[in-house]
Amino acid sequence: MTTSAPQPPAAGWTATGLRWQDGRPVLTARNGGREHARAVASGTPVGWLVGGPRRCTGVRTSGGHRPCPFGAVVEAAGKAVQCQSCQDADPGLALARDQVLDNGRTYRLYLAWFGPGVVKVGITAEQRGTTRLLEQAALGWTFVGRGPLPGVRRAELTVAQAGLARERLTTRIKSACWWDVPDAATRRHELAELRTSVLRLLAGHAIELLPDQPLADHVELFGLAAGAPPLYHEVTALDHGATLTGTLRPPIGRHLFLDTGPQDPPLLLDTRLLTGWTLAPAGPTACTGLATGVRRRPEDRGAQESLF
Repeated sequence: MTTSAPQPPAAGWTATGLRWQDGRPVLTARNGGREHARAVASGTPVGWLVGGPRRCTGVRTSGGHRPCPFGAVVEAAGKAVQCQSCQDADPGLALARDQVLDNGRTYRLYLAWFGPGVVKVGITAEQRGTTRLLEQAALGWTFVGRGPLPGVRRAELTVAQAGLARERLTTRIKSACWWDVPDAATRRHELAELRTSVLRLLAGHAIELLPDQPLADHVELFGLAAGAPPLYHEVTALDHGATLTGTLRPPIGRHLFLDTGPQDPPLLLDTRLLTGWTLAPAGPTACTGLATGVRRRPEDRGAQESLF
């Protein structure tokens, strides 16, 4: 739920999210017309005092950032970081909702692998490079085609309708795969086999097929070679006055694992929950004001497969 009544701007730096720029993760924040970007690296200590109310982050376009004209307050516990007016004006959301038929740009069709049998097919603007795959936390991926939006979109639907990959995956499905990441040879084999099937299916489509693109792997980059922690607490909501302190592990897409103490399970934070809050230094203190849920590795593989 959002409101669009005019509100005075929040004082201080407002978190605007975690993004991947030139293959590197950065946390960004805005204060009026100024933007600050902080590189995120494993081993970095962080301490944030969260201030509210939580506000709409506005719209990012090819021409830059446009602040929300209303300073709208958005739901404290939600993952939507824009008011309805800014959502309606967001070109990226319009594309994702199939509201754009063609915009003259070149797009690439990708296969993103998250775990055995858990694969997504999608499209990304060619000028964005690999950013989309990094932000989605794809453990492995490859490009399989390119062309104008209408042709690439039809190819995406063809792959999804054939049951070779899904168009959408929830965060819960993706993160469940982190506990049991197979070895590199298995990951590569599964992705290569899928690519072969997809290229065969798309023969004759009105796009340029890309049979020789690299089979990329992000498992080491995301720090998941040994899998996710067997037990951790997942942040489900923040509130005014909450504190988040700890030491970062490697980011996984837009998610951050924080070690908060030698005797405590790590915290997992979806940085979309941080977006829209005003942040101030917290200093050395315990984490407070967080709603969390316990995530525990299933006792057997069958228990995990039941999620799908």
